[in-house]
Amino acid sequence: MQYLNKKRVLAILPLCVMFTACNDDKDVVVVQPPVENKSLELNILHINDHHSHLDEDKDGFALKANVGHGDEDFNAGKGGFARVTAMINQLAAEKKNVFKMHAGDAITGDLYYNLTDGKADADAMNTVCFDTFTLGNHEFDSTDVGLKKFIDFLDQGNCKEKTKILSANVSFGASSPLYKTNRIQKSQIFEKDGVKFAVIGLTIAGKTKNSSQPNSDTTFADEIVTAQKEIDQLKAQGIKNIILQTHVGYDLDQKLATALTDVDVIVGGDSHTLLGPKSLKKYSLSPEGAYPTQLKNKNGEAVCVAQAWEYSNIVGELNVKFDKDGKIASCTGTPHLLLGEDIKRTADIKKYNADLMQFNAGKSPAQQKIYNRDEIPNISVAEKDLILNQIKADQVPFNFIQPDPKTLNVLKPYQTQKQKFAEEVVGQATDNLCSRRVPGTQRDVGRSTLGDVCNKNTHVDQHGGDIQQIIAEAFLQQGKAFFGADISIQNGGGVREDVAQGNVTVGKIYSVLPFKNTLVELHLTGAEVKATLEDAIDSVIANNTGSYPYTGGLRWNVDFSKNKGQRLTQLQVRNQDGKYDALDLNKTYKIVTIDFLANGKDGYTTLSSITGDRRSNVGLDYAEAFLKYTQGLAGQIGQKKINKLPTEAYSTQQFVDVAKTQTQ
Repeated sequence: MQYLNKKRVLAILPLCVMFTACNDDKDVVVVQPPVENKSLELNILHINDHHSHLDEDKDGFALKANVGHGDEDFNAGKGGFARVTAMINQLAAEKKNVFKMHAGDAITGDLYYNLTDGKADADAMNTVCFDTFTLGNHEFDSTDVGLKKFIDFLDQGNCKEKTKILSANVSFGASSPLYKTNRIQKSQIFEKDGVKFAVIGLTIAGKTKNSSQPNSDTTFADEIVTAQKEIDQLKAQGIKNIILQTHVGYDLDQKLATALTDVDVIVGGDSHTLLGPKSLKKYSLSPEGAYPTQLKNKNGEAVCVAQAWEYSNIVGELNVKFDKDGKIASCTGTPHLLLGEDIKRTADIKKYNADLMQFNAGKSPAQQKIYNRDEIPNISVAEKDLILNQIKADQVPFNFIQPDPKTLNVLKPYQTQKQKFAEEVVGQATDNLCSRRVPGTQRDVGRSTLGDVCNKNTHVDQHGGDIQQIIAEAFLQQGKAFFGADISIQNGGGVREDVAQGNVTVGKIYSVLPFKNTLVELHLTGAEVKATLEDAIDSVIANNTGSYPYTGGLRWNVDFSKNKGQRLTQLQVRNQDGKYDALDLNKTYKIVTIDFLANGKDGYTTLSSITGDRRSNVGLDYAEAFLKYTQGLAGQIGQKKINKLPTEAYSTQQFVDVAKTQTQ
């Protein structure tokens, strides 16, 4: 062996300090990096799952107060990305060591995405300039090509530094445009006040692979194993303060917190979980836990878990203090629910909507007047002060804040494009059409944008989502028109929003069904139909609530306590006379579904085996199929009534659940 001289050894030694080891020579002494010995205060401002919801929610937020005339119902504007930017800017000006995070699912869910492929979202995000962004499952909805396009849009912004995009458990295959690009990192080290901290990204594995559309050779590793491996590597580099930025859901976040060593903070997304004080229940909101949720990691040390609900409605403010050893000294925070200062009486809103409906009746879309919240009178200043004082007394985290003008200006051309396409009224919902993925009271019951009117609706608990069932019926009717379909199948998670009572527009339809799915014709035996439904329910029990099946022309009883293959009973098919016959396991039925499910996604594995002559593409976009259904309803243009279906037409006739455990 040739020996190095002293000068060369001294030149190489600093490099050894940077790495765990320079080689495998047992005589080499590995010098560990110096460990910092300072405390750190960090103020994390975060959002997640904004899903292309960039505009204010025109349905607003319901408030009940007494302003001198007994209890009355009031309404304030809610959310919108311009308020997100304004809230983050305000907090950033007040706090030290601010760090801005987005925990994934920026895209898919509103016409902004359908029309711009994510450019509107990227431009809005660049008014905040997030420090980090974690890939969500919906970032893969348009394959890796769609993700690459969105990242390119994000990189075109005017932020001083590009947002760091993180996911430790994704591996891009050779077919992906992101293969070996290094744009997406496993983790990133940052520094505030001379103290380093690391952020590790995680993307939900099974759900992304099975329920989105990443390239076939793009893979996702186990979340817990991956996280611990990355934590250990960072600790070996002397990094003591460890943050996970996850898109895996609140349940798995809690499991990560308790299963991992050396994790300190988890800022998450995916499950659209509202965390906050119990006082929110007074305003028909149902928080699933405290903000932040405080747990113990595998070392027995404190971990802080936070999430910021959904749809540009909340900015989470998480204050974390690390001691000099990298342990949590304290964590506190506020989930700021973003409301507008334009508080109006609900009675005035209802009158405005009734007048608007009457004005638009019988008119062509070009002649119809568009909903404009600003035309509804605000309450008086004195009345507003009384409401604000009540909210303050209730100690609820409502922030009345004006939208950021810069963000509004950035979004204006996209809004014009969107409004031109979306403003046509296609009908009226005669009641609130609740969205619910799974019947019952245990799974995914806090997702409705209409609050407890849907989240605690007895009929929904027993039979499932109203809007999911209507859409399944819409697909069946379109399938009948194209090829004489007998049954339709749609997954509950493919339907993204409730439909509030009142006008239903083209834009709303595309928000309810935002994905780029098309209808497919399949020929299945009755036995294969039953197997498909059993597959889907098995996926639900494994905690993929979006898999729950809704069908047109088919109904059943379900019992989650039974073994797979025995959970469904009393399967009945609607015949041409509107009556129900038992599903014939040997008969071949014509099925209409979406290509996403036909490809075996979301746990519908049996459908992926239906190929060749037994499968053909209808070529109709699934949102367009629902639009055609509404246009074919009885009534004059602009007055077509979208009614709830009768209970006997709901696919779930009886529902029996089992207790959901944290590990499910």
